[in-house]
Amino acid sequence: MSTGIPKEKKTRDKAVKNLAVFLSDDENNEIPDIEMAKLWKGIFYCFWMSDKPLVQQALASELAELLLTIKKVSSSLHFLWGFWTTMVREWHGIDRLRMDKYYLLVRRFLNASFRLLIRAHWDHSALKSYNAILSDSGGPLCPNDIRLPSSLSYHLADIYLEELDKVIASLDSPSPVPLLSLVHPFITLAARTPTSTTYKHLENALFRPLLAVLRPHRTSNPQKRARLSGSPLANIPSAACKHDPSSEGAIDAPTLRQEVLQMLFDIASTESARDSNRRKMHALYRELAEDHDASES
Repeated sequence: MSTGIPKEKKTRDKAVKNLAVFLSDDENNEIPDIEMAKLWKGIFYCFWMSDKPLVQQALASELAELLLTIKKVSSSLHFLWGFWTTMVREWHGIDRLRMDKYYLLVRRFLNASFRLLIRAHWDHSALKSYNAILSDSGGPLCPNDIRLPSSLSYHLADIYLEELDKVIASLDSPSPVPLLSLVHPFITLAARTPTSTTYKHLENALFRPLLAVLRPHRTSNPQKRARLSGSPLANIPSAACKHDPSSEGAIDAPTLRQEVLQMLFDIASTESARDSNRRKMHALYRELAEDHDASES
């Protein structure tokens, strides 16, 4: 029986351990962009060669944890930049049989990214850099590049709030998450995307579920209350603020809902928003603002 696959796995395991040691050394944190791109190309194809599901799951988790192995937040974010620019660049070349494991890798890195930002106490400059990684040229949510793989931005929208809620649930005493800052890149993409299907996906996969979970639910039915509390986003309403956890503290869900709606309206009203998207976002604002008013009456 051939022992090629076990040897490859041993080689990959050793490489990841060596990389963790390398990245944990402060002297190696400042990696130039071109070297980071080379490093990530190697990591990408290391993951490409992982085969069995359990091996893929373990490797995805180990690679994502490297974000937290790096001690300096700025260097961790640069490593994250390398991840996202590589995913965007290589995504179209991923075949159908390998796509699910790369979806898993994205999920693991998203979860680790939130934990990194929590470790940084939601530092304003770190959060600004994080959003820039997602939204600037080469990022998965860049609104100005029609060549970006739509399935990657769709997947990110699908799992974004779910992974945020998981991270909140895992903490003993979480500081409020700056919800408006975290969803800002998606709202900007919705306002500027030239693709109607992208806008529709963002609305249905992220905006409506978020605004629904922030909507006040008045019910005396115990079973219905249990279903609501069991929502995959159940932790967000009680552990979120607008932008600055240190100065704001947690804000009640109805107020947050109004703030998210207002941000949708305001970003849609900017000059950079496309006319067709502006109309859709203003219509969404009117629909859900009226829905909120009806629930209050």
